[in-house]
Amino acid sequence: MQNDIGREMYDIAERIFPINRSLTGEGVRETLRILKEYLPELEVFEVPSGTPVFDWVVPREWECTDAYIEDMEGNRIIDYRKLNLHVVGYSLPMDEVLEWDRLKELIYTQPDQPEVTPYITSYYEERSGFCMPENLKQQLEEKGGRYHAVIKSRLFNGSLTYGECILPGESEKEIFISTYVCHPSMANNECSGPALAVRLAKWVKERKHKYTYRFVFLPETIGSITYLSGHYRELKKNTLAGFVVSCVGDDRAYSMVESRYGNTLTDRLLRNVLSCIDPGYRHYTYLDRGSDERQYNAPGIDLPVCTFSRSKYGKYPEYHTSADDMRLISSSGFAGSFRVMTRCMEILEKNENYLVRVLCEPMLSKRNLQSTISRKGTYEKVKRLRNFIAYADGTNDLLEIADRIHESAYDLLPIVKELREVGVLGVCEEGNGC
Repeated sequence: MQNDIGREMYDIAERIFPINRSLTGEGVRETLRILKEYLPELEVFEVPSGTPVFDWVVPREWECTDAYIEDMEGNRIIDYRKLNLHVVGYSLPMDEVLEWDRLKELIYTQPDQPEVTPYITSYYEERSGFCMPENLKQQLEEKGGRYHAVIKSRLFNGSLTYGECILPGESEKEIFISTYVCHPSMANNECSGPALAVRLAKWVKERKHKYTYRFVFLPETIGSITYLSGHYRELKKNTLAGFVVSCVGDDRAYSMVESRYGNTLTDRLLRNVLSCIDPGYRHYTYLDRGSDERQYNAPGIDLPVCTFSRSKYGKYPEYHTSADDMRLISSSGFAGSFRVMTRCMEILEKNENYLVRVLCEPMLSKRNLQSTISRKGTYEKVKRLRNFIAYADGTNDLLEIADRIHESAYDLLPIVKELREVGVLGVCEEGNGC
């Protein structure tokens, strides 16, 4: 089952991998059209260029149809149509014959990884540029000569595009999941997040759920700022827990980036789930932030949002290069991320303040929760249950109890179910005390 789900996500990532995405433009729209095939509830919105969004302005739309460098015999040395990372994102148009000494000023490489093409952008400063492997640049350096450099692009007043899917629950309180759709062909860094988010939304739809789930698919930074400018009040009011999902398709690690103070429900939840699934998971403070958690945790916004990743952005060698291709991600990597996130959501749905309804220790044997034979070695079987009861005093939620008794909150869910079914355990309802 998990392998099938992992394969579903891998297939989605594979479909959107070749698309040339940027902050704006047809690449984002095409990506969202594909995602909508899997998630029909996904709504697509356009925000016009020039729209003020807090301290920012929605940029002009960028369109690129071709870019290349060719020698004077017409042999293409790099070709955007074969690898869309070959052009600097948001490059201005150009069509010039340049001497090598002039052309090399427009070329970007990753010298410490000489065989890869880096991903470079210049969103907010107008320029033209190309990207190539350092090895190729050195070959051209040795040859010198003249080259024909072409970028067929345009900047124009268009719009910024984003997607939103809201799945209403019994409560207006929300679980918020954000991912981004603005990078070109990079598998883990870009394609994995939307693929996981779509499959999580499907999982929510298949189940009765207490909370409302909000999924957003945004261009990074300017997209989340734009979204928050129109929604932050309702998000501040209703968001119970939130996640940025990014770089979730590889097999190497599990990682989290804390919220600004590391003390939200989401922080506690991810720490518990990840430590139980993989005690060696990577834990990063907010000082290591770099994705849209920056915007969701900004002063005045203050949403309870953490980032969940496999290998964290910026911490794996293929990041922001042509080496972040479909070979880097896997069905098993996706399945692991799906397992983490669905456990988080199952725990959130049951994360109440619980109160045992009898004074002193309940008699478990008469409720078939403990053997009537007492002998050496049987105590451990009910130790977890008794430990849970000991701290179910109405002041602790499920996560607090789990952390206090050094257990997985997910593994306590069957205990909660059993104790509630036999009438031993109650819930402290908000506003009604215990």
